[in-house]
Amino acid sequence: MSPERAFPDVRFLTVAEVATIMRVSKMTVYRLVHAGELPAVRVGRSFRVPEQAVHDYLRDSFVETA
Repeated sequence: MSPERAFPDVRFLTVAEVATIMRVSKMTVYRLVHAGELPAVRVGRSFRVPEQAVHDYLRDSFVETA
């Protein structure tokens, strides 16, 4: 499979966009990335997080309350 076809629909978000979606601080997003809990790609000096990874993280972290 060619690289162009491997990720045809992947949308990458900035740390700030992820923080907004998750309603947390940018520092919290950086902690999640550095801890390996949220996958990210380094682009220069910044990180990009696949949008699907954010949705997966939120879905898997959901906790039922009473």
